[in-house]
Amino acid sequence: MRSDRADSMIDEIRLFYDERHDRLDRIRRRLRYFFQYLARIIKARVPSGLRVLEIGCGAGDLLSALDPSLGVGVDVSARAVEAARVRHASENLKFIDGDATDPAVLARLPAPFDAIVLVNVVTQLSDVQRAIESLHPLCHPRTRLLIYSYSRLWQPILRLAELLGFRERQPVDSWLPPEEVMNMLTLADFEIVREDQQILCPIGLPLVSNFLNRYLGHLPFVSSLSLMYGVIARPAPHRTAHLRAADPSVSVVIPCRNESGHIRPLVERLPALGPGSEFIFVEGRSEDDTEAEILRVIAENPDRPLRLLKQTGRGKGDAVRLGFAEARGEVLLILDSDMGVAPEDVPLFVQALARGKAEMVNGSRLVYPMEGRAMRFLNLLANKFFALLFSWLLGQLVRDTLCGTKALYRSDYEAIARARSYFGDFDPFGDFDLLFGAARLNLRIRDLAVRYHARRYGKTNISRFRHGLLLLRMSLFAARKLKFT
Repeated sequence: MRSDRADSMIDEIRLFYDERHDRLDRIRRRLRYFFQYLARIIKARVPSGLRVLEIGCGAGDLLSALDPSLGVGVDVSARAVEAARVRHASENLKFIDGDATDPAVLARLPAPFDAIVLVNVVTQLSDVQRAIESLHPLCHPRTRLLIYSYSRLWQPILRLAELLGFRERQPVDSWLPPEEVMNMLTLADFEIVREDQQILCPIGLPLVSNFLNRYLGHLPFVSSLSLMYGVIARPAPHRTAHLRAADPSVSVVIPCRNESGHIRPLVERLPALGPGSEFIFVEGRSEDDTEAEILRVIAENPDRPLRLLKQTGRGKGDAVRLGFAEARGEVLLILDSDMGVAPEDVPLFVQALARGKAEMVNGSRLVYPMEGRAMRFLNLLANKFFALLFSWLLGQLVRDTLCGTKALYRSDYEAIARARSYFGDFDPFGDFDLLFGAARLNLRIRDLAVRYHARRYGKTNISRFRHGLLLLRMSLFAARKLKFT
């Protein structure tokens, strides 16, 4: 039950927005650069076609811009909701006049939602933690909660803007720093996926604003001066544990080219997995007898779920996409045929997914000491450089972007594949298509430390310098899509 203080705050906020609706609308039009840029940021984090709930939707401009399959906006201001219904009349958009912290209002919403968005709302909630906790019935395991608010650093500037009439004086509010919001999210059983800092210049100045906001404002240290901070979270794993299979079926995709000497020992070391699991070799135009060796091993092991696919395209990325397209398991996993990552480690990746610890598990070879010359010095330096670069790009810690062993649920891969046009078909390796796609969908990426073993047969298909330059070009391309939005 809510306190009288909470009810009086809601009444004060409702009266504020109802009485000043026309004036606030004029201010929004005057500051349209800021609101349009903010909408573009959030649209980059919420792919179109999702079921979206916006709490504090105002006149519905942001919700409409997100292009949801179903969009529901809730606002305490009856005048704002009336304007939203007129301005954005659509079968896909519904606007509700009410307090989204009221259980009676929440019970009327068509849950679950894929994304729940709160922009400049938490400062006006009487009990932020309790309000966040009340959202769990509206969530499924892949729901993403996006909270954006003003930085406390800008409080004096925004107060000055109120005195000068560029911004309406706000009702009572709490200037919560991002650390406090993240703490409340954790206490409310949400897990932080990533943080965001946006907008150095909220005023539209030709060329200058876009340069500051799209580029300079995303550089380390400079980003801490941003006007807006964002936090993206997911329901804590234990809240949705009952919805996950404890022993899911797994499709292990094994790209192989010129790996004849590794096939037999690899199959001998393949672990037992859940019912319905399979191991798919994708052979890529080998110059040795890799294909013949795979066929021999399959014939010798009729009781094992081994399959062979012939690659018609080129490159590991093409092989991975072919294997995933033909896979039948609930979990999809890539295992390199050179056994740099031990086949016995495969269950660790599956367990991390099944326990909800991550939505994409990425192998990390840079934690334990490596065997012999498993990785040359220049390769090691390149790996550490790309780890720093990709952690910045993805907004999540990824220590080893070049490890070929990755695992994710099929449903998440299918969502990545559907949104692939956002980046395009640019990845010849297959790893970065998954990493960038997971970051675009705000999936929780987590490293899993593995020991890296030296190759026993043949030579690597990776060219250090040629592929290193390609990775740099891919990183710049991804930066434009993920950072410099």
